[in-house]
Amino acid sequence: MKKEIKPGEYTAKDIQILSGLEPVRKRPGMYIGSTGVEGVHHLLREIVFNSIDEAIMGYCDEIKVSLLSKNRVKVEDNGRGIPVDIHPQTKKPALETIVTTLHAGAKFGSKVYVCTGGLHGVGISAVCALSKYMKVQVFRDGYEYYQEYSRGKPITNVIKVGKTNKRGTTVIFEPDPEIFKEVRFDRDKILHFLRQQAFLNKGLKFLFSDQRTKPPENYCFYFEGGIVSYLRYLTSGQEKIMKNIFYCSGQKNGILVEAAFCYTDEYESYEEAFANNIYNPYGGTHLTGFRTALTKTFNEYARKNGILKENDENLSGEDIREGLTAIVSIKIENPQFEGQTKEKLGNPEAKVAVESVVSEAILDFFEKNPSDARAILQKCILAQKARKAAKAAKETVLRKGILEGLTLPGKLADCTTKNPENAELFIVEGESAGGSSRQARDRRFQAILPLRGKILNVERARLDKILASKEIRSLIIALGTAIAEDFDIEKIRYHRIIIACDADVDGNHIKTLLLTLFYRYFRPVIERGYLYIAKPPLYKIQAGKEVRYAYSEEEKEKVLKELKKSSVSIQRYKGLGEMNPEELWETTMNPEKRVLIKVKIEDAKEADRTFDILMGKNVLPRKRFIYTFAKKVKNLDI
Repeated sequence: MKKEIKPGEYTAKDIQILSGLEPVRKRPGMYIGSTGVEGVHHLLREIVFNSIDEAIMGYCDEIKVSLLSKNRVKVEDNGRGIPVDIHPQTKKPALETIVTTLHAGAKFGSKVYVCTGGLHGVGISAVCALSKYMKVQVFRDGYEYYQEYSRGKPITNVIKVGKTNKRGTTVIFEPDPEIFKEVRFDRDKILHFLRQQAFLNKGLKFLFSDQRTKPPENYCFYFEGGIVSYLRYLTSGQEKIMKNIFYCSGQKNGILVEAAFCYTDEYESYEEAFANNIYNPYGGTHLTGFRTALTKTFNEYARKNGILKENDENLSGEDIREGLTAIVSIKIENPQFEGQTKEKLGNPEAKVAVESVVSEAILDFFEKNPSDARAILQKCILAQKARKAAKAAKETVLRKGILEGLTLPGKLADCTTKNPENAELFIVEGESAGGSSRQARDRRFQAILPLRGKILNVERARLDKILASKEIRSLIIALGTAIAEDFDIEKIRYHRIIIACDADVDGNHIKTLLLTLFYRYFRPVIERGYLYIAKPPLYKIQAGKEVRYAYSEEEKEKVLKELKKSSVSIQRYKGLGEMNPEELWETTMNPEKRVLIKVKIEDAKEADRTFDILMGKNVLPRKRFIYTFAKKVKNLDI
């Protein structure tokens, strides 16, 4: 039946026109990606990138970032300073035009700025739109000027202050709490970003001052070695299998290419890709070009030098990336990013440029360093053999599941719901806790998988050995996602996976082993927010008929003070198996009362380094870590 179209449903009055910076305030996610804490930091990065652009063009050699009170931040550079003369089109000062108008800036004409990060021209204007308060100071041509803004609109004219010997631009801004759910600047996140930029821009000094503390905490980053220094930083504490770090720089079709890599005795790979100093977490065409260059030249050299025989299978990209740490950085005039947050580069010409420069450089590096070439290729061949063994083991696991009609592990007490959004899987330690949990649970949506003892430390094992572990195989089949290249997060059977271990040394060790497993082989589970840690109580405190639970020593003392009774019974729980089912439900499994800690990855590489230190085979870095952080540990017993 044809639907009748009613007249007047869609007319000119329905068309909404947003002027000035209203579009940014109306749809902030389109411009900065998030209105959470990450969005707050994105504002800061936009301002810093403007200063870095001045440095790329050779006009700035120092950038300072200061965290101020009232959630304000200040970024200073010693560049040329934003122009303040009257703009011919807007008839307003250029400063006001740039700060309060979308897509206004000197980066579109390619005369003033070449190979810059903020080519959308919305960086500083987006910050202005999303700031409760903003002030821009310009030091230019011997004079100081400033203008203040609020929520995208000027609240003063451009004011000429007086003479000065300084030059550059200073931006002070305060993110708008009307836009952002939480306005908070994370010192460690900012330090990581500034350190990264100092590595990428050799010779550019970055100063940082946290003036929220007394006395202020100050840092300085300055590196002459560029991305080679960065590579050494990323692989510090890891054993390298090559004597020389690979580095190359070159130009192809106007695109500047830099790349560096080295191999360690680790099993994981780590690659970072940058376009115009902007980190692209999802890579893009430049990273694709780099990987293609490695696969092509490694196989070419291996066959030419008899390392791969005539009947040998070619090395795959997966084989070549085992143990690889690499950085690819390009400068390109017109980058095509996916969205304003610049997560992925799309320029097809970047792939061609990177592949060409890196391929030629690798062959030259191998010819000059044959011992390094042989060590690298032998590691790749070993990875290939392990991959084939792992494939066979993995097929055995999957085939077993298929032959048994996808029968779940016998030890798994599954829930009745088949809707993953409602389902929970408790991974518990031992049969005792498993028995109590099975009796305590709500079988409609809660499943229990007990693990016997400590699982294999996957940090020190390849996939074939991991799949030989009965406990890990049970977990893989229970999750339903498969593993490695067959992993599919959409097939997961539970949207809440809860690690529930005893509050003792062994329990914490098992918890760490499980976290390592999920981080290395099921990371999307963490990224989707599906992984949790249960926080069972340490104490049951009873005074007469009143029962209270305490989850820390501090909470125990607080409860004792509140009870104010002479006869109080205190029971210290050593494990989940000690609780009766009613207590376990009440304290750890009841969704209305339990305490769960969601596992998050704020910084993947720092998490990677921490797992390497804590779970890797090198003892010295682990000792240093313990000595460094021993005094800062809190709630070790939880």
